[in-house]
Amino acid sequence: MQLILASASASRRAMLDAAGVPHQACPADVDEPTIKQVLLGQGAPPAAIALALAEAKAVAVSQLHPSLLVLGGDSVVAVNDCMFDKPVSLENARDHLRFFSGQTIILMSAAVLARDGRVTDTVVDTASLAVRELSDAFIDDYLFHEWPAIAGCVGCFRMEARGVQLFESVSGNHFTILGMPLLWVLAALRRQGDLR
Repeated sequence: MQLILASASASRRAMLDAAGVPHQACPADVDEPTIKQVLLGQGAPPAAIALALAEAKAVAVSQLHPSLLVLGGDSVVAVNDCMFDKPVSLENARDHLRFFSGQTIILMSAAVLARDGRVTDTVVDTASLAVRELSDAFIDDYLFHEWPAIAGCVGCFRMEARGVQLFESVSGNHFTILGMPLLWVLAALRRQGDLR
């Protein structure tokens, strides 16, 4: 099997590596902000946006590598139906964390498989993460240790690091929370005959 991951995500690569899935990373060159803007303007829900972004990445890279299987992924977070992007600065991350304090984050992680420029399988999985009340002192200390590592993380956290301290409880698949519904991906690869 030769799987191409249409992403630069270290977390997605680490999950595939740990699961023993051979792959190579080839980040997709798609205009994510424009795709999001158009879909938000059409009133698309966050799950549909995550799926559209994952699909755009998978298809774009699949067109560059005919006959190879390509995995695209994307995650979005929403609080009270308000969608959040990756923090663009340290202060922006601080603002996100203050907003998240005492709230429940809904994280939607999409995965799309494509071959020859056509989508073969799609999924969106959802997790719910209850954020504890965060003091400014905690946020400052957290960002001191986690910035800039979380700059590429849509929820301002890495669950496999200090991000676990943000939460009172979580509900959902652990792999989804890390950024990819890995069990679904593995099952889809087996269905297609690309994994034993």
